[in-house]
Amino acid sequence: MNPITNIKNQNRMNERELNLGYSGDLKKSWHQTYKDSAWVYIGGLSYALSEGDVIAVFSQYGEVMNINLIRDKDTGKSKGFAFLCYKDQRSTVLAVDNFNGITLHKRMIRVDHVEEYKVPKYKEDADDETKRLWEEGCAPKPIMREAEPMEVQERRIKKAKEVLLDIGDVDEELLKKIKKDKKKAKKEKRREKKREKKLKKLEKKAARDPDGDWKNKAKLIDNVVAEDDLYGENKHFDFGKKKEVEEVKHNPRPDFEKADWRDIEIWKVIREREKAEKAARGETTEAWGTEDHYVSKRYQGR
Repeated sequence: MNPITNIKNQNRMNERELNLGYSGDLKKSWHQTYKDSAWVYIGGLSYALSEGDVIAVFSQYGEVMNINLIRDKDTGKSKGFAFLCYKDQRSTVLAVDNFNGITLHKRMIRVDHVEEYKVPKYKEDADDETKRLWEEGCAPKPIMREAEPMEVQERRIKKAKEVLLDIGDVDEELLKKIKKDKKKAKKEKRREKKREKKLKKLEKKAARDPDGDWKNKAKLIDNVVAEDDLYGENKHFDFGKKKEVEEVKHNPRPDFEKADWRDIEIWKVIREREKAEKAARGETTEAWGTEDHYVSKRYQGR
């Protein structure tokens, strides 16, 4: 069967379980068939991916104990599928439900349970790293720490107590003030770090694209140089500052060359509504008042 068809069928099974309310109940789920196996099959992998890449992706849902990426005998290149073993069997359910059908390295992968995993035959011509992986797996080894004797621990505790001398009575207001100052200093440090990160990002963008967006350049200038040093106290150079704009009470005539057709239609509807209101009140519906012709002073007396 086509692997894409298998992926779709598997996703349909999961959707059916969700609709029936079986999700989360392993006794009724189809995953129960594979309860004794912690191995999963991964197909459709990119040939450029190595064992470490697959582990890095699949370790999101549990600790990986072993992996077997199938490679060609002669060339050693990957064949595009692998078998992976988790420490906890429940991790296989999460991996199958979440990774089946995803796109990894521009390829759709198929993830499914393995009921009976067959251990590969031991080959003498395999390299040392492959042999070690077959024998020990890829799980991290536990770090064994030897506890120090009780006498050594007691001496260390006594020395710590001697160092911590009694300070005596301390003013509570002074302690509060010290705490506030520490908090302020921490906030300032955080702000400086954020500002430095922003500056680095803007500098990288400017280095990549010198003729880039003017907004990024403006941000870079605003962060590096103070506005008063760059522009002085001239109000005409207050770029980017929010100003309180007075609301226009009358209905302005839009610029028909620059305005969008929606704005023009809205303006026409508003003008028709105003004319109807004026007509209802008995006023003239003309946009302007009566025309007063200009007459020069020397002809006014005649």
